[in-house]
Amino acid sequence: MATLKVLKGRIASVKSTQKITRAKKMVAAAKLRRAQAAAEAARPYVERLESVVQSLASATTIGDTTPRLLGGTGRQQTHLLVVANSDRGLAGAFNSNIVKAARLKADALIAEGKTVKFYLIGRKGRAVIARSFPGKIIAQFDTMGTKSVEFGQAKAIADALFERFEAGEFDIAHLFYSRFKSALSQVPTEQQIIPVSVSAESASAERTPVEYEPDEESILADLLPRNVTIQIFKALLENAASEQGASMTAMDNATRNAGDLITKLTIQYNRTRQAAITKELIEIISGAEAL
Repeated sequence: MATLKVLKGRIASVKSTQKITRAKKMVAAAKLRRAQAAAEAARPYVERLESVVQSLASATTIGDTTPRLLGGTGRQQTHLLVVANSDRGLAGAFNSNIVKAARLKADALIAEGKTVKFYLIGRKGRAVIARSFPGKIIAQFDTMGTKSVEFGQAKAIADALFERFEAGEFDIAHLFYSRFKSALSQVPTEQQIIPVSVSAESASAERTPVEYEPDEESILADLLPRNVTIQIFKALLENAASEQGASMTAMDNATRNAGDLITKLTIQYNRTRQAAITKELIEIISGAEAL
């Protein structure tokens, strides 16, 4: 049985941990408001841009002059999985859920005989992917040192993808991130970003005849790289909000668990102390009776 001194030390240690988790919860809540506002403000622009690109892409006939970001390489053998995680932990299952979705996709592609490579954003999840798919990580990108998501980060990632795509290192790129719904709900999401995947709705939609100046392909040549960059920027913004929401929930649960543990340890401490006092009283009474 633990001594009173040991129990007292445990209670003090758990109380210190509880103070830390409570403080982290408050910090995450403050950051969540800003991150959520940024993610929600970007959604209308991102969705509208994607809609325009989808509309143009579905109306364009694939040919020799079609931009490669739309027409692709003509192959579907090598797939690049761009996995966006965070650089820090203490966010519950936020990172592991994204990695799990990427691993399931990779396993499915490998089962089909495809070649899989990884481009990892953020430090978390690297060890799991490196252990599960040794030698498949071709690039890594850290977001440490910045207080908030910056467009320059998305542009740097997109530029690196364009260079590798033009060099023929992959045929199709998939982006994995966590879409923010609420502090309690974040949804791991997969999106094909290279080449542009035309949805069935866009392909079958009836359109009013539109004349483009100079032409669809010239417009797409400008919009497609911008769209990929914006989609990556959106993923970073969604991840930032999801991370803070998951962190706030995890720290709240940790604070509650610490409180429950303190209650249990306090009860055990009181019982142990009562037993020690009772034992001392019995020894004193027995000694007095012996005299």
